[in-house]
Amino acid sequence: MAKLLGNFWAYLTLTWFTFFHADTYGQSSLDGYIREGLANNLVIRQKNLTLQQAQQSLQIARSYFLPSVSLLGDYLSAEGGRNIAIPVGDLLNPVYSTLNQLIGNPAFPTIGNVKQNFLPKNFYDVRLRTSVPLINTDLYGNRAIQSQQIRMKQYELEVYKRELVAMIKTAYFHYLAATQAVRIYESARLLVNKNVEVNASLLRNGKGLSANYLRSKSEAEKITAELNGARNKQTNARKYINFLLNKPLDTEVDETFSQGEPTLLDTASAHTGNREELLIIQTAKEINESQMRMSKLARLPKVNAFLDLGSQAYDWRYNEQSRYYLLGIQLTVPLFQGFRNTMQIRQNGLELEKTGLNLTYTQNQLQMAAEVAGNELVTASRNYLASRGQLTSAQSYFTLIEKGYQQGVNSLIEYLDARNQLTSSQLQQLIRWFEMRMAEARLERETASYSFEKDLP
Repeated sequence: MAKLLGNFWAYLTLTWFTFFHADTYGQSSLDGYIREGLANNLVIRQKNLTLQQAQQSLQIARSYFLPSVSLLGDYLSAEGGRNIAIPVGDLLNPVYSTLNQLIGNPAFPTIGNVKQNFLPKNFYDVRLRTSVPLINTDLYGNRAIQSQQIRMKQYELEVYKRELVAMIKTAYFHYLAATQAVRIYESARLLVNKNVEVNASLLRNGKGLSANYLRSKSEAEKITAELNGARNKQTNARKYINFLLNKPLDTEVDETFSQGEPTLLDTASAHTGNREELLIIQTAKEINESQMRMSKLARLPKVNAFLDLGSQAYDWRYNEQSRYYLLGIQLTVPLFQGFRNTMQIRQNGLELEKTGLNLTYTQNQLQMAAEVAGNELVTASRNYLASRGQLTSAQSYFTLIEKGYQQGVNSLIEYLDARNQLTSSQLQQLIRWFEMRMAEARLERETASYSFEKDLP
């Protein structure tokens, strides 16, 4: 029995030393997972596409300042309808007759009257139109809004990236906690199974009690059930972190992590000045201001210029007489539109005021969340320190009970109780440590203090 306990403590000490004093590769593994998540996460890809769409919208808004060239063509052919009578013959024939008599020569012929139809027949008009805006305040306003929309999409992308970093860290710590819990339960099961074997051997040799054997057997079944639960949590945690990384759900996760004391954030100076959520609302406020300026400038005239180069004639003729150019300037001055623009300005003002209130509310909300996260980190750190003392006491208590049990001074119930306290203390320290790391990740998220310089894809 003493040899068994010695082997158990050697295994447990090796596991604990490896877990608590691993090299910094584990931390670099977490950094690698963060970089991988930022590069492969599906939501990140979607938001990148949305950002690219906003950039294309800006290019479209800029293109309205350039001249536009269009090829236009009309063809008309009709018969019937109204006619206009032009008495050319009645007007000119008497004059021509008099001239012929004076010169004694029929030089001027007799002509008939003309009847002109209103509808053209076999008439075409093909032209190349070039138009360019000269004065249009809507184009400037739209370009400014599209630029602000790009900034907003960038901030939204940054918000999700920070959220993803926090989720990856939390999921990774959950996985490590579940993994180490499995190892602790496996170590405890190794001990109780050997205890069951010892009690069974004593019972067969007539030196043990059935009660001790049944009690140790029950304890073994209890540890097995807890081990199954820990393994299930480990499996689910592995699937979740792989889901965040957009990898096959059963991909193995690197379990090596530096368990040294974490570099805690300064909770006393928790602030939210770097939160992209505030920048999003501030940008939305700027967009509202741009829309209001557009509404106010809508009263100004708009001037466009155009140039037509084309040809028009009957019966598809094309010559010097059919070719033409047409240069023009269009002026549009809004005079009355049913007070729509005035109401639009009022609506923009209300939206601007609402955005200002939302900005103030969000600032207060984020500041409160940061302070709460700071308090949770302080509490988690204190709980971790307390759990270390509790584990030291549990280890010392188990050592004393274990020696007493070997010498027959302490009962099996006392021994199992001491073992349960030790396992519980080990789990508590494990849980408290990861709670501290997860609280640190939450505070890091609430203060937007994580740097993307080395992790941006």
